[in-house]
Amino acid sequence: MFDPKVFKGQPGVRLSREQFVARYREQFVDPRFHEVAGALEQVIEVAWQNYEDSHKAPRKIKAGPEYQDPEYELSSDWVETRDRLLKAEAAQKVSPDHRILVINGSARNEHTCPSEAPKSYRLAQAAIDTITREGAIADFLDLSELTAAYGKKIHPCKACVSTAMPLCHWPCSCYPNHGLGQTQDWMAEIYERWVLAHGVLIITPVHWYQAPSVLKLMIDRLVCADGGNPDPTSTHGKDAKAAKKMELKGWNYPKHLAGRSFGLVVHGDAAGVENLRRILTDWLTDMELLPAGREAIVGRYIGYYQPYATSHSDLDKDTALFQEVDHAAASVVRQVKLTRSGQFSFPDRGLKEPRPK
Repeated sequence: MFDPKVFKGQPGVRLSREQFVARYREQFVDPRFHEVAGALEQVIEVAWQNYEDSHKAPRKIKAGPEYQDPEYELSSDWVETRDRLLKAEAAQKVSPDHRILVINGSARNEHTCPSEAPKSYRLAQAAIDTITREGAIADFLDLSELTAAYGKKIHPCKACVSTAMPLCHWPCSCYPNHGLGQTQDWMAEIYERWVLAHGVLIITPVHWYQAPSVLKLMIDRLVCADGGNPDPTSTHGKDAKAAKKMELKGWNYPKHLAGRSFGLVVHGDAAGVENLRRILTDWLTDMELLPAGREAIVGRYIGYYQPYATSHSDLDKDTALFQEVDHAAASVVRQVKLTRSGQFSFPDRGLKEPRPK
């Protein structure tokens, strides 16, 4: 079999102790920390040792018999998230309730710099009312909390999948990385909420012809749901060569979120709505989620080329958009009901993907 090469050559990023301490101290410039300078010095010393020792996962546990290598030590953080996903998957299948994940993709939040709520939030609240009326449960995921809530983070995807699909673990095992200070990762919770959902409705503005950064962070970190490896022991953690060999032997690209229904509401003020609507549709269908009909995919301009300052007033005037949001939300709930009752037929079920990736 072809022996894959692992390419190297990027310049190093390791910090000296002096550089590390200077960067770490940037978190504590508030004069109030001067009162605890002695304790802070102790914390900095521990943080430096963890960085020096590459202490990615300080808490570990042996994988056990359900994994390819039972003796491999997995991160306890990862195992805890994986266990929650397995429980969520089992609960999602038998739940008598229909659960719809409603996502606000805007970064704007009234509790931080803009001091005003986003239009996406208002549209999401309208969608939640419809979902409740249709007899389903709405789970509201407000991604604007990334800009306003203390300590919430979605760290960027490290693109393990571009080295080899089996190197991308489900759920993501890149975080937390305690040695690098890459902690407080919200995705562990977000994965669980996606797994629990029977349908998803994303409501988002356009930012510079693309998805807002808070939404894009989540999208990239969901790549592990589209073919990700549920057994990190099979690649000995992040052994790139082992993962390449696994992929070349043949990978089955498990679709961990397949079969859920989805709807989209994309809005803008001047340009980019059509592009983002198509991008999000392609992304979700690639993961084998099901569009809930024509009425579930909405793209509209609010106050086209009007001042930003009047955009909420322009939204108030657009009663047709609120009706379209109502239709999108209702369509997702109704498709979920049809799918779960077995009344919805999957015409492509059983057809093997000729170009899996």
